[in-house]
This record gives sequence, structure tokens and C-alpha cells, in this order.
Amino acid sequence: MTRFALTIEFDGGPFMGLQRQAHGPSVQQAVEEAVFKVTGEDVRMHSAGRTDAGVHALAMRSHVDIAKPFTPFRLMEALNARLRPDPVAVIACEAVADDWHARFSCIGRSYLYRIVNRRAPLALERGRAWHVTRPLDAQAMQRAAQALVGRHDFTTFRSVHCQAQDPVKTLDRLDVRREGELVLIEAAARSFLHHQVRSMVGTLALVGLGQWREEQVGQALAARDRTALGLNAPPEGLYFVEAQYPGE
Repeated sequence: MTRFALTIEFDGGPFMGLQRQAHGPSVQQAVEEAVFKVTGEDVRMHSAGRTDAGVHALAMRSHVDIAKPFTPFRLMEALNARLRPDPVAVIACEAVADDWHARFSCIGRSYLYRIVNRRAPLALERGRAWHVTRPLDAQAMQRAAQALVGRHDFTTFRSVHCQAQDPVKTLDRLDVRREGELVLIEAAARSFLHHQVRSMVGTLALVGLGQWREEQVGQALAARDRTALGLNAPPEGLYFVEAQYPGE
């Protein structure tokens, strides 16, 4: 039995999320079915993070255990052939130690949120970014974001369906910058609560629109109350960027 670490890129638009769902297709289901077509083995894929319906990934780390002998390159090529036409691709594959776990060995995760800030409707970016037509003040958003950096109780910024036992998380970085018509928000932490990034982005957008004062973000955090949340940003602008592991 060999444990293979997979790096997976996917467009979350057609899926109900990364994890298997009873009510629709998932990325996990697509990969597990591809493995079965290649190997004849029923496997379970474990991943560094979970994503909601519509959320994308640039480099999600996952693993599967396979009994049939494969080189990593041959497995990657075979899986990609079986994954078509789903918008899922294995962009890297390697054999790892039996005790390496995509989720539990992970020591850091990062996300990117993309906002297209312009009047014109989206043509190429539809489904891959949040379209905000009114001007956003990215500098004000960046200043307000710093109130969320550090170790805090993020109850305000988590879904009511979040299954985490502890709402306290340490946010290592939350940066906002503008590149032309794009407003990009980068978040990094060891782990995140359900909807935490989208909730933080939506609230910062209210600051950028001038609907909230900058200091209100810190006040919402201190409230530790979901009803104090300003706005939950839509899923299509969110991308899982990277998972970090010891020694990498």
C-alpha cells in the first residue's frame, strides 16, 4: 500500500464542495471515482481543507492510499485522463510516508479572494470572482483588516453551521491590495473556521464601500456574535491557494 500526496486544482462551480455530499457532485467524489477507474480500488481521499459549493482551489493538497503499484507520474497521468471533462486536475503527485496526512499534518493554509471592481459586467471572470460595481477603497480595507490579525475569538465570522469546537483561531495574515480593477485579499492561518474568510471579506467590502467605518470591524470581532457580521462574501471569489507541511 502506497500513500500518494496529490496537489489538485479545480473550478468549484459545478460542485457542491470539496467533500462528498449526498445532494450533489463533489471534487472528492470525482477523484475517488477516477482512482477506482484506474486501479479498481475503493479509496477515500483526505484533504487539507474543506471548500463550499462554488469555491475554487489552485493547489489543494490531498492523499489517497493505493495498493496497486504506480509511479507518481503514471498515477497523475491516469487520474487526469479519467477526470476529464470535470474541471479538476492533479497538478502534482508524490509518494509520501504512511504517517503523512493531508489534513492532520498540515501546519498552515492560505486563501485568496478576488474581487473585480468595475461597472462593466463580467465576461471571462464570471463565476471566478465577486463582481462589485461601486468603487472600493482598498487602502481602507487593508487598514481595517489588521484588527482581525492575531489570536481572537472569531464567532462573529463563522457560519452557524461551523462544526469546530473552539472559535478561537490565530490569523497570521490578512492583506488587501488593488491591482487595476482587481481587489485581492490574502488570508493565512494554521486553520480557519467555516465561512471565516468569506465573512471577513464581506465585512471588509462594507468598509471599502464606505458603509462601515474602519473601527467597526474590530467592534464586530469583539461582539463575538454572528448577528454583528456585516456581510458574507459569495463563494465564487474564493480560492484555496496553499497548504504547508513540516520540512517543505
